[in-house]
Amino acid sequence: MMIRRAMAMLLAVLLGAAATVTPALAQLDQLDGDHDSDAPIEITADTLEVRQSENLAIFRGDVDAIQGDMLLRADTLIVHYRDNEAAPDQPGISRIDAEGNVFVSSPNETAQGARGIYDVDNKKIWLTGQVVLTQGENIIQGEQLELDLVTGKSKVLSAESGDGKRERVRGLFVPKKENN
Repeated sequence: MMIRRAMAMLLAVLLGAAATVTPALAQLDQLDGDHDSDAPIEITADTLEVRQSENLAIFRGDVDAIQGDMLLRADTLIVHYRDNEAAPDQPGISRIDAEGNVFVSSPNETAQGARGIYDVDNKKIWLTGQVVLTQGENIIQGEQLELDLVTGKSKVLSAESGDGKRERVRGLFVPKKENN
């Protein structure tokens, strides 16, 4: 009975991940509506630990979460899910934490950092730790990236260096060359 409940929780986590990771990835890449957010998501890792009493599923070791042409990669992915008995009207995932070598890619863009948090309930994403965003030859670097999935606004923030100076956000924008 306990194993069946754990498997049901895990299935709910995986199905919920498909619905919650996608908006974050779609925000990074303006896919012109061609990304299927209803497509299944596949998560692979070296290990999976389910902590049912804490409502956690922890994927460790070269974690890949793939949906269509989108990829989320990290050393560890911690999925916080709601207890279906405690909140039957709000099943699914409330938050996803990605730790260590976080990398998000789509066909046209990538984002990377040391850590990532996706607050599903508030529809916000944070990526921290030497953040690098790339689109083609364009590169933006900072310490933290904030994405608001409701408003579509994003912000890259700087950080203080060890000597008390502010490390500034950097951007390199390469204009497209027109063919003559």
